[in-house]
Amino acid sequence: MPTPAFIWYELMTTDVKAAEAFYTKVVGWTAKDAGGPNAGYTLLLTPAGGVAGMMPAFEGGPPPVWMGYVAVDDVDARTRKVSELGGSVHKPPQDIPEVGRFSVVADPQGAVFMLLQPTGEGTTPRGGPQEPGYFGWRELTAADSEAALDFYVELFGWTTLEPFDMAPMGKYRLFAAGGPEPHGGMMTKPADIPRPFWSYYVQVDSIEAAKGRVESAGGQVINGPLEVPTGQWILQAVDPQGAMFCLTGPK
Repeated sequence: MPTPAFIWYELMTTDVKAAEAFYTKVVGWTAKDAGGPNAGYTLLLTPAGGVAGMMPAFEGGPPPVWMGYVAVDDVDARTRKVSELGGSVHKPPQDIPEVGRFSVVADPQGAVFMLLQPTGEGTTPRGGPQEPGYFGWRELTAADSEAALDFYVELFGWTTLEPFDMAPMGKYRLFAAGGPEPHGGMMTKPADIPRPFWSYYVQVDSIEAAKGRVESAGGQVINGPLEVPTGQWILQAVDPQGAMFCLTGPK
C-alpha cells in the first residue's frame, strides 16, 4: 500500500435527508443508500463513483461534523501507534461489513480523524486535481502546527514541503502523502478558536456560483471567498444542520 492518505469523508448529521438535499444542490453530488449490510448509510457520488457518505449523528454525540478517513495497511497497529505517539483512541478498531476495518483517533492536540483499512477496491476513490465533486484539500487547524506536523510525519510517513509565510498568522505548513503534490496544509489556530480540528475542501466549478448555491440552500458562508497562494479560491461555510464545510475552486 502507498503512503497513507485521506481517501474517504463522512458527515455525521442530525437530519440526513435535509443534508442530502443541501449538498446535492451545492456540490452536485448524487445520493443513494449503501444497501446490503450497510443499509441506511447514504453514499455521495460523482459520475465516477463515491467520494463520501452520510449517517445520523449518535445520540449524545458530537454536533454535526465532517470527518476524514486515512487509509492504512494495518488499522490495529496504526491505532496503537497513535497512542504511543501521545494521541488518543476514541473508538478502537472494529469492522464495517464489506468495507473494511476502522478506528476513531485523535492527535496529541485533540484533532479527531479516522483510520481505515479497506477490504475492497471501491473504497479508495480519487479524482483529478481540479475535478468538481472530489475533495481537493485537507487542512489541520492545530494548537501548534509544527508539533502537529511532526506527529503526522511519524505516524504516516508524510513528507513536509516548503511552507507559506502567512505573517502575522505564522507559517502554513504543507505536506505530501506519497507523491510530490501537496495533500494538505496545517496552521496554528488563532486564540479565539477553541480547539484543533481537521477540515476538508470539496472542489467546485466556480467559487462564486457555489457561494450563491450555499446561501440559496439555507447555508451560511462564514469566510470567503478568498484567494490562496495556490491561485485557487476558497470559502468556509456552515450547512443548515450546523456542520462546517469548505469549498475550493476557480473564481
